[in-house]
Amino acid sequence: MSKIPIKSEQDLEAMRRTCQLTAAILDAVGEIIEPGINTEEINSFIHKMTLDNGAQPSTLNYKGFTRSCCTSVNDVVCHGIPSQYVILKEGDIINIDVTSYREGFHGDSSRMFLVGGEQACSKEALELVKITKQALFAGIEAVRPGAKVGDIGAAIHDFIKDTGKGYGIVREYTGHGVGREFHEPPQVVHIAKRGSGDLLKPGMTFTIEPMINIGTHKTVLSQIDGWTVRTADGSLSAQWEHTVAVRDGGCEILTTSPKGLF
Repeated sequence: MSKIPIKSEQDLEAMRRTCQLTAAILDAVGEIIEPGINTEEINSFIHKMTLDNGAQPSTLNYKGFTRSCCTSVNDVVCHGIPSQYVILKEGDIINIDVTSYREGFHGDSSRMFLVGGEQACSKEALELVKITKQALFAGIEAVRPGAKVGDIGAAIHDFIKDTGKGYGIVREYTGHGVGREFHEPPQVVHIAKRGSGDLLKPGMTFTIEPMINIGTHKTVLSQIDGWTVRTADGSLSAQWEHTVAVRDGGCEILTTSPKGLF
């Protein structure tokens, strides 16, 4: 089992600033999402804003990924590659995943956006997006010193199960430690046994990012691009993500929106 890095207060101050940039970028992205925009335009916007603020996009050239963000539309679970050929239309739901690197630390967050607004989206899409967001916060509430990593996934699983919707929780893709490295220990699974996994200690930082599908939890990885992950049954998928820090008093969300949007 790999050792989980512990951040000092100085580390957390720098990381907090990077995370706040990531959140500010997502705030700004929300203002350009509209029918007719393509996901490469979203990528270009994020890339420019990241560089303009003295940061680097963590995803760019990461293990061969060629863009500065991930854009996952409708049945795409995660790691959608921005493209001029993916044009958003009314009623689409899209997850935009942004990670910035500045001052020696990464800050990772993703949000769902409704193309054309609530009035354009189906009831089932709106419900999925809302419940997935609530599931994230159920997981965040489980973060405190002395708890176990598995408590986070257990809280998310219990919340989704209690809705009675029969939603699938994606297994293969998880939250992860984040800090000086884009991906660090621990792995944060979103369906887990309470009391399992590593002990949470102050100074640990990681993402919680449940991916919830209307249908099966099973996914399919594109054999064409090697990145795009879709639901196996073509059903809608949603994801929300925050970077959090374990603190003496519980949990601090590092990527909270400067505008109070998320």
